[in-house]
Amino acid sequence: MIFLDANASTPIRAEVLDAMLPWLRDGYANPSGSHSEAKRARAAIENARAQVAAFLGALPEEIVFTGGGTESVNTALRSLDGNSGAGHGLISAIEHSAALRCAETLQREVIMVPVNAGGRIEMDRFAEGLEGAAFVSIMTANNETGVIQPIREIAAMAKALGLPVHTDAVQAVGKIPFDARGLGVDLASVSAHKFHGPKGVGALFVRCGTAFSPMLLGGGQESGRRSGTENTAGIVGMGAAAAAMGRLLESGSATQLAALRDAFESKVLEEVSGVTVNGDLRHRLPNTSHLSFDGCEAAGLLILLDEAGIACSAGSSCMSGKHRPSHVQVAMGIDETRARSSLRFGFSTLNTMGEAYAAAVMVKRAVEKLRRVQGSGVGPVQVYCT
Repeated sequence: MIFLDANASTPIRAEVLDAMLPWLRDGYANPSGSHSEAKRARAAIENARAQVAAFLGALPEEIVFTGGGTESVNTALRSLDGNSGAGHGLISAIEHSAALRCAETLQREVIMVPVNAGGRIEMDRFAEGLEGAAFVSIMTANNETGVIQPIREIAAMAKALGLPVHTDAVQAVGKIPFDARGLGVDLASVSAHKFHGPKGVGALFVRCGTAFSPMLLGGGQESGRRSGTENTAGIVGMGAAAAAMGRLLESGSATQLAALRDAFESKVLEEVSGVTVNGDLRHRLPNTSHLSFDGCEAAGLLILLDEAGIACSAGSSCMSGKHRPSHVQVAMGIDETRARSSLRFGFSTLNTMGEAYAAAVMVKRAVEKLRRVQGSGVGPVQVYCT
């Protein structure tokens, strides 16, 4: 299997698994205890905290471990909702559902800023939305298209008005360098399994001095900011992944990812007619290729590619028994026909150039086969989702 679904999840790197195994096998002590085994677990957690902090350009005391990206996003938004002054929240129309669904439950009105056809924030509309705002939450990079937002500029505009800023950095961290303090944000959400760490563990950067309210209450772990017995093995794994990815980024992994993506994309565009690359081509993650294929249903392509040993994702969400355009594609003005033919390919640091070229060949074959049997209109492949 050639795994090109790294925006959904990434394989655990060997060094990460090696770091976790002792804690899965023998490190069962509760890190809140007072005996030597508990203290050993606590020391491992604090070491991981320092590793994650260094990776994110933060101080160790600014890192709160959570159960994943969704929890981190929800915690940030609920804290901002409870600690900000009067006014509305300001988010983008292309946020992850973790932010959008949470925003619907907040006490205050939340206004969504539109994006242009390339998937980037309309900065004029963002500036207008700042009037009367209480806080800002804009994702660093979109999980579907990979389009990167101007977070430094966004944060500077908000901070000039004294507004706290959160960014959902789940999709960006590990693919591009990320410096939370340098960007000027107050809170940032990350998830370990997006950068070759384990699932079920994430972190929330909370800048020192930022008003904060915990979402989970109980035993007061994480300095009272996230109650619940810490997942020692998962946290150690996240720390190891952060250290590994930090070294890879310093050695040019972002450039290497872009080379894989560009080779794959160029081969597909050269060999297959009627292909559109979606999203801003200058401001996107180096690993992400979001493509639409004329005369094809994404559902059919996914089946054919899976049978050929290629793992990727549909560029639209599956709803009500058929593929409908995602909210991201709607916000970008992509029509339904093009949206229903879109696929997302996400490379990781474990992919090779040989895999990139082989995947392009498989895409060509799948598209040609589907076009033959499908013709114009909906083909014989039907996908039903619940």
